[in-house]
Order: sequence, then structure tokens, then C-alpha cells
Amino acid sequence: MHHQREAPFIVGITGGIGSGKSAATDFLSQQGIIIVDADVAARIVVEPGQPALDEITERYGSDMLLTSGSLNRKKLRDIIFNNKNEKQWLEQRLHPRINQLLWQQLASAHSPYVVLVSPLLIETAQYKKVDRVLVVDVSETVQLERSMIRDGMTKGQAEHIIKSQTSREKRLSYADDVIDNNGTLTYLYSALSILHARYLCLAKNTTST
Repeated sequence: MHHQREAPFIVGITGGIGSGKSAATDFLSQQGIIIVDADVAARIVVEPGQPALDEITERYGSDMLLTSGSLNRKKLRDIIFNNKNEKQWLEQRLHPRINQLLWQQLASAHSPYVVLVSPLLIETAQYKKVDRVLVVDVSETVQLERSMIRDGMTKGQAEHIIKSQTSREKRLSYADDVIDNNGTLTYLYSALSILHARYLCLAKNTTST
């Protein structure tokens, strides 16, 4: 049976820690655009009853669970923090499941276009499945300030995360669109309004072919 292009037009949004990805997606969500969030999917795949959680407890023991039965994220983070092999083992368990969930959510999204927001858009090759890549870009100074204020991190913790993420240069080299978010929210929203209009046009032209 011949189907028309059912898949929606997907804009992938990424940016380093503290870049303001959520501020950007909140704005687009208010314009009626469905946001599919990789961080949310990453939490869902390790919920109680999910196969990934069983595999984690089989490998590391049941003290990986909080008394509520859900995953002790801090404990897991501590295990993989300095251990490349364990990090790899975990990613092999989680990434395929996260991606499967994301593509299901994207395929069933009914908005003029749909947004996939993911801190690992470039790292996990999710960018290959999206129609456009939008990078929310800020300087490292701003990343540090925002991470320390918003997440209560120390400067050292924030710097460590920034270093562990894809470099700013690499991220920008994959971008179709870039928003400079070093300034105010007003500036961010006006830049997004322009892109939103462009994406509506692109989506319309793509899906009508």
C-alpha cells in the first residue's frame, strides 16, 4: 500500500548545558508545536517495570534502587562517571530504547512540525533523522553562570560537564540554524519567531510533495 509521507517535519534542537534549550522549546510549545524531549524519554526507559531497570539491577545489585523502587540516579552516575566500560555498557542498553521511544513519539505527533530536543543530538547520530538542526548557542562563560545559578553546581562540576559534551565548534558545524542566546529572553523569542515562521513554510513544502 502506498503511503504519503506520514512522518512529520522534524526540527532537532540541541545546545550545551545552560544554553537555554528549555526556554526555546517552551516558546515553541506555546506556538502549538509538539516537543519530544530526549531527557524525558531517558527517564521513562529506566522506570520500574522497564527491562533496562532490571538489567541495571542485575548488573549492579538491588541497592541501585531507592526505597520507592525507582532508580538511584546519583548512584548510577557515580558508577559511570569515571568508568568508560560501564558507561559504554549502559549506553548500549539505554540509547536504542530511548531512540525507539523518541521515534514513536515523533511519528505520532500532530503539529505543523515537531521538535526533538536532545543534548545528545550530535553524539548519538540522532541528527541524521531530523530535517533541520537548530543549535542554541551561548558562550562558555554564560554556560557556567547559568549552570551554577540554575542547577546550584560548583564551577568545577559545570566545567566538567561542558568538557564532556560535544565541543561548541563541532556542534555549530552540524547546525542548519543557530540562535545566539547570550542575551535576553526577549531577544531569544524574537529570533525564534522568525525561525518558527521559516519552519512552518519548510514543513508545508515538504509534506505536500
